[in-house]
Amino acid sequence: MKQNQRPTMKDVAEQARVSVSTVSYVLNNNGQVSAERRARVLNAVRALDYIPNESARSLKRQSASTIGLVVPDLMNEFFSRLARGVVQAAAMHDMLVVLCSAENSEEAEFGNARLLRSRRVDGVIYESGFHESPRSLLELQSLGPVVLVDERIPGLDLPAVVADGRRGSRDVAAHVIKLGHRRIACIAGPTTHWTAEQRLSGYREGLALGGIDPDEMSVLVGDYEMNSGYELARVFLDVPEPQRPTAVLCANDLMAIGALEYCRANAIDVPGDVSIVGFDDIPTVQLLTPRLTTVRQPAHEMGMRAAELLISMVQGRENPDLLRPHPVELVVRESTSKPK
Repeated sequence: MKQNQRPTMKDVAEQARVSVSTVSYVLNNNGQVSAERRARVLNAVRALDYIPNESARSLKRQSASTIGLVVPDLMNEFFSRLARGVVQAAAMHDMLVVLCSAENSEEAEFGNARLLRSRRVDGVIYESGFHESPRSLLELQSLGPVVLVDERIPGLDLPAVVADGRRGSRDVAAHVIKLGHRRIACIAGPTTHWTAEQRLSGYREGLALGGIDPDEMSVLVGDYEMNSGYELARVFLDVPEPQRPTAVLCANDLMAIGALEYCRANAIDVPGDVSIVGFDDIPTVQLLTPRLTTVRQPAHEMGMRAAELLISMVQGRENPDLLRPHPVELVVRESTSKPK
């Protein structure tokens, strides 16, 4: 073997004094190989520091050992944590992840679907921001199994790994009502998102259970981005104090951060003048002043479970336990208190 040249399967075979096919049987864990020959092959692999050519092995198996992951926005810490969970679970199965971010663009999302199709991935984990015309999803379904994460899409019967967001938002409503709030407003997520619909329904259910007419809650729709939280907080709070809500429930942490920033810029005390609640519990919210009360979603665990589910489907196995909704947790911090 020439210096600085990567060892080949032939080099391993020569070192172990076996045929190339025997080396292949050992590395792919198939075929009948005696324990003595298997040990010689593995010793040669270690001695030569041999790394299999995964591309060649994939062609032979007609499998890329690769899964795709589509998320709408990696700037949102929830999605980056979810992606880390997918990558970690895939690595445990010696699989690679092709990560695509649509950056909140439907055309980019469709382009990502074409890219994944060209890579011939074994399956795809999908979290979209555009549900009214899921062309990209239809494109991806031609590749193999598709697992949704943190969403469901009406009319499409696809397995989904989700959290119990409805329960979480009910807990939020119960929390602010227990504190004594009655003038409650909501910055909801996009109406096309299943998660946003679930959270808004949970807020309304929580109000009803607390003896407040849900129709009395003022609702404005944001886009899950920080700027929309800022601007919609302006709509709710740039009014005479007797007309202001005393609590604002935000459907994700980024919009809650925007609302906190509006309050800071306009000398509105949180939680003295208004309590603010988020949803997701991204790491940043613990660095804010005041620290944000929110609902903790297990993003990393959801990513791992989605990957485990997809890999089991690729391998022809069923695992219905992976479809159970993840529990969530209300995390009470300093951004909520009794109203004045």
